Amino acid sequence: MGGPLWARKDERAWTIPKGEHAPDEDPHDAAVREFTEELGSSPPDGPEVDLGEIRQRGGKTVRAWARRADFDVSTAVSNTFEMEWPPRSGRRARFPELDRVEWVPFGRARDLVVAGQVALLDRLEEALTEP
Repeated sequence: MGGPLWARKDERAWTIPKGEHAPDEDPHDAAVREFTEELGSSPPDGPEVDLGEIRQRGGKTVRAWARRADFDVSTAVSNTFEMEWPPRSGRRARFPELDRVEWVPFGRARDLVVAGQVALLDRLEEALTEP
């Protein structure tokens, strides 16, 4: 995740592209929109796996899909957000929503993603090993 609150953190500080959707918005359409907004390009074409929903510790429900496709992470350009920084300074600064995008092996990814999203990686790995 990006921004000064996550700077210099690695383990349990990574996330999949995600965001909220309106009650009348299709969750899959929202996932494609969020990917596009957070990584700067539409997801590449390819077959999908619905990874279902998980509930994170803070109560947020996340629904995710994986897509088998080539994606060059070096082309990722994150959108930004604004916040007061440093705290109580009265100054506002812009930060990338995601400060780094990488491909990592499942074992390492399980250590990096926020704890609530590990189940999504488990489901993806299971889907990839099914005959």
